[in-house]
Amino acid sequence: MNIKGTPYRSIWVPEESSNTHANPPASVRIIDQRQLPHRFVVEDLQTKEDVFRAIRDMHLRGAPLIGAAAAYGMWLAALQQARDGGRPSAEGLLRDADDLAEARPTAVNLAWALERQKAVLREAEASGADPSVLPERLLAEAIAIADEDVAMNHAIGQQGLGLIKAMHTLNPERPVQILTHCNAGWLATVDWGTATSPMYQAHDAGIPVHVWVDETRPRNQGAQLTAWELGQHGVPHTLIVDNAGGHLMQHGQVDMVITGTDRTTRTGDVCNKIGTYLKALAAKDNGVPFYVALPSPTIDWEVRDGLTEIPIEERGEAEVRVVPGWKDDADAAAEVRICPPETRAANPAFDVTPSRLVTGLITERGVCDPSEAGLVGLFPEHDAATV
Repeated sequence: MNIKGTPYRSIWVPEESSNTHANPPASVRIIDQRQLPHRFVVEDLQTKEDVFRAIRDMHLRGAPLIGAAAAYGMWLAALQQARDGGRPSAEGLLRDADDLAEARPTAVNLAWALERQKAVLREAEASGADPSVLPERLLAEAIAIADEDVAMNHAIGQQGLGLIKAMHTLNPERPVQILTHCNAGWLATVDWGTATSPMYQAHDAGIPVHVWVDETRPRNQGAQLTAWELGQHGVPHTLIVDNAGGHLMQHGQVDMVITGTDRTTRTGDVCNKIGTYLKALAAKDNGVPFYVALPSPTIDWEVRDGLTEIPIEERGEAEVRVVPGWKDDADAAAEVRICPPETRAANPAFDVTPSRLVTGLITERGVCDPSEAGLVGLFPEHDAATV
């Protein structure tokens, strides 16, 4: 997507790192999302530990991007082993994968991407391949994961574009009013985004859209990330406080809701940024279609009940108690405490929206009912009767 007219992915390998014996060491580059929208900072990750911290401390976030970053982290881990001991080992790298899996618990893409890299390691070990080939093979798999994410997200946009077109025909005199929560944009994926992909493609196709952007407390991903990237691409949008969505729906100012998801059960429950459930309740009460956009790696086919089976990440109190911002007069970042110093805070990062509140799931293969039958209909390879 575009930043001041220049196309970017959210994660990439710089050209000089294509040589795995580069000096200085090879790296993966990311956009440090903690700095947005005030500063555009590109960060080099050179070790597995760098990737772990970037995921844990939210230099990058979003389920698909977390998965891609972990896959690249395995490549960096192999290069570390080669530098430290001369020959990377599949056994050691499998332990590295387990370490990376601990960075964040909720998004299923993290484990999914690491399982793909583990399969690469096991295949190399079974075939008796020289350990020196492991970095090259892990890099190839990481690139494949990233490229597949881009293709899936573009396809999600094509599927969702039809929904926006249909909505526009109902009221062609004004833009389609779309509400979204958190950041399910290209900054949360490798490119295009999930929830935003249909919006970008509708905008590019000349369909007038306007996006209501939830601020998304406590980390304000909507205010800091979604609003920034929509603005960079020229998509009309308005920032709103988290609790304004229901009011707008009551007054006919929202035509549809599209959010992303960090994990979706095989029965259609969706786990997304805290506050998504309340938007779904408001949408249901006001007859507003509530769609969730997701690439298939976000589906956890082993989980049926999102409320009881999905682990919900509990983040630190500081994110709730302290608000980061930017002082224009000093041209510098600032943090402000917003509560009494003795007040404690709880910070669950996600909530689960039951499938009964979801109108449809937008995937790379089509739009389906939020149910096991709907998902298996698009992904028959996961039919329990045939697996």
